[in-house]
Amino acid sequence: MLLAACGDGSIKVYDLAAPPQANPLRQYKEHTHECCSLSWNLHNRDMFLSSSWDDTIKLWSLGQPIALRTFAGHTYCVYQVAWSPAHADVFMSASGDTTARIWDLRTPQPSLTLPAHAFEVLSADWCKYNDCMIATGSVDKSIKVWDVRAPQRELATLGGHSYAVRRVLWSPHAESLLASCSYDMSVKLWDTAAPQGPLVRSWDHHTEFAVGLDWSVLREGLLASAGWDQSVAVWHMSEMMVV
Repeated sequence: MLLAACGDGSIKVYDLAAPPQANPLRQYKEHTHECCSLSWNLHNRDMFLSSSWDDTIKLWSLGQPIALRTFAGHTYCVYQVAWSPAHADVFMSASGDTTARIWDLRTPQPSLTLPAHAFEVLSADWCKYNDCMIATGSVDKSIKVWDVRAPQRELATLGGHSYAVRRVLWSPHAESLLASCSYDMSVKLWDTAAPQGPLVRSWDHHTEFAVGLDWSVLREGLLASAGWDQSVAVWHMSEMMVV
């Protein structure tokens, strides 16, 4: 199954085994503005979240025609949602209201609100090896690492991008490795445990904003990025240059 978020606020579900021109299996339309993030539940494969420029988050099940629940707590665009890798009922959101929030389906309100940055928070991700550790990326050009058990202050601030950080993503293979991409057109690799400094490597293969980023879960160290230059690059983190 493939989820697609659309600029008109709709969500489409496609069957990857179907012909490319096939119509979506399902289509949902409840958000009133652009849908900007989707996240499958890692424990319940029929359940997913969506977030939107309408400031809300919605919970969906493939078997239901309407949203199971709407989460309204943010006061500006919700740029990203991400399920916890360890808990089926817990997820995180990143918003233009400068906060990142932790939610639990079993409670009506956020269980934790982080005043994460001075400007909009565009991205957030859970560490796959430590479910108490998260990273956030912001318009303020910085990445912050947090322990949700002690949210009063970030564990680390990673500075190196010269424009807004559009995406942060922990490695699925190493606890301390973190990748980021930015409107400065670069992709950077960080090691939060490196004694010589967290910035490991930087790539400048995009000629417009770098806005998409992912790790391969099958091959350790393999990365992919997408940019406004209409290109997608795939390379290994050991490579100095991206061809």
